[in-house]
Order: sequence, then C-alpha cells, then structure tokens
Amino acid sequence: MSDANARRVLALVRVAVGVMFLFFAEYKIVGSEFVHGGFQKYIGTYVDQHQAVSWIRPMLTAWVLPHPFLWARIVAWSELLIGISLVLGWLVRLSSLGGIVFMLAMTFSSWYEPGHGAPAWRYLGAHLDNIPLAMLFLIFLVFNAGKTWGVDGGVKLPGK
Repeated sequence: MSDANARRVLALVRVAVGVMFLFFAEYKIVGSEFVHGGFQKYIGTYVDQHQAVSWIRPMLTAWVLPHPFLWARIVAWSELLIGISLVLGWLVRLSSLGGIVFMLAMTFSSWYEPGHGAPAWRYLGAHLDNIPLAMLFLIFLVFNAGKTWGVDGGVKLPGK
C-alpha cells in the first residue's frame, strides 16, 4: 500500500471513529436518561462492585459521584467535541490526546477482573471497546491524522 493510500485509509478510519462518537454524544445530549441518573448509576455500580481499579475509586467517590449531572455533561460534550474534531479533521492531535485520556479513564473506572488464575485474554477481552479506541487515538495523534482530508491539512479532497 502506498503512503498516500495509507493516509487515506487513516482518514477514513478517523472519520468513522468520529461518527461513532457523534452517535455516542447524541444519545447523551438529546436524551435525558444518561444525564439524569444513567451516568450516576454506571459510576455507582463500578465503585460499589469494585469494578473500578483501586487507585481510581477514591477519585470517583470524592469528585464524580457527588456531582453526577456535571460529569455526565462533561462526558457527553467531550464525546461531541471529539466526534466533530475527528469528522472535520480539525485539531485532531488535541482531540486524540483527549480521547486517549477519556478511554483510559473509562477503562480504569470499569475494569473487569475475571479472577485469580484466569487466562490473560479474559482481562483484555473485557475491554475490547475502550482499549482499541485508545490505540486508534494514539495512531491519530502520532500520524497527525487530520492532515489528510481534514481542516488540519487544508482539506484537499480526492482528485484535487
């Protein structure tokens, strides 16, 4: 695959991930379920059932659980901004850094522990939704994915 084709594929993946984030955000911003109780329920479950990694549990208890509406809005609007950034190819490195932090926070807040003696793949398999997204954000960051078909690169469309 040529370098130009690789950049195009990366741009398509960037846009696809951006569209996913727009769908995630739409559910949270337009609907009321997530902001008015859903987020608090998720975080409460992660803390109560010890799914959150031990070092992040105190932060969730002290900062997030007392202010669920605020944090639910931060999550929703972060997803919207990341989605817009990726679709437009605008400030992709900055949004990718934010996406990495966001995915790691999600991973550590909802970590699933299969138990002692479980095969290693069960640890990774529990987070196949967050870890690959974090890796994609890292790729977008390192390879400056907004340069192809994005505002960061001056939006040069195919054939132009």
